[in-house]
Amino acid sequence: MSTPPPASPYNATVVGREPLNPQLLILRVRPSAGEFNFTPGQFAVLGLAGREPRVADALPEDVAPESEKLIRRAYSIASASVEKAYVEFYLALVAKGGLTPRLFALPHGGRVFLGPKASGLFTLDRVAPGKAVFLISTGTGLAPYLSMLRTLLIQDTTRRFVVLHGARCSWDLGYRGELETIARLRPNVTYIPSITRAEQDPHFAGQVGRIQKLLEQGVVERLSGVRLDPAEADVFLCGNPDMIASVRGLLEARGFTPDHGKQSGTMHVEEYW
Repeated sequence: MSTPPPASPYNATVVGREPLNPQLLILRVRPSAGEFNFTPGQFAVLGLAGREPRVADALPEDVAPESEKLIRRAYSIASASVEKAYVEFYLALVAKGGLTPRLFALPHGGRVFLGPKASGLFTLDRVAPGKAVFLISTGTGLAPYLSMLRTLLIQDTTRRFVVLHGARCSWDLGYRGELETIARLRPNVTYIPSITRAEQDPHFAGQVGRIQKLLEQGVVERLSGVRLDPAEADVFLCGNPDMIASVRGLLEARGFTPDHGKQSGTMHVEEYW
């Protein structure tokens, strides 16, 4: 009697893929088991076997993975928690990476592993009711903020949200159109995009410079009308560790305190890579 093949570890299907450029991808997956419950700001685990193909833009891996072993990574969820048709992720290609080159190669209808539950404490549950919130990110660190805004703006029309997103060029500012629309329709939302390579993108009309410079110079407070004061606002930081380190120092000098485990402060941090 022949041995039956092992059961597939894949339990979700790609139902949407939106390449923004060769290095950025919005990926939507539908869990086979139905609804996937989470709190906005949390992350989930995606996985693919080492045998899966990699996108053409990838660079060779330093060490080839085992063909049947799942390569797993955690990614923040970008979709609203009230969205039941799919779970959305905002991904940046890591050219020599194990997983993102394989995720970028997935076709519509492709199968993927999705961890059974979401995790993380990077949520608005840790912010006092009514306080303003600065949502500061670089690159795909924007993802958890999309989930927060898409979910909470359905009913929360009074809390002030200031979204500050940094990228190299305007074509790296994922979800820019959606965020501009939200800010136009919701007077309690301010969206401030900024790029660092203005010489490559001369037609961009937004802010230019690193996030920390915009904060130091008071640009963000001026544009939003919200004071960067721990008595009035909490700050969320997500993205490049260098950005987080420099902004963290600026915030601590102003009296912001970081979370410690389950003890909430006024500064909430999620590092990417």
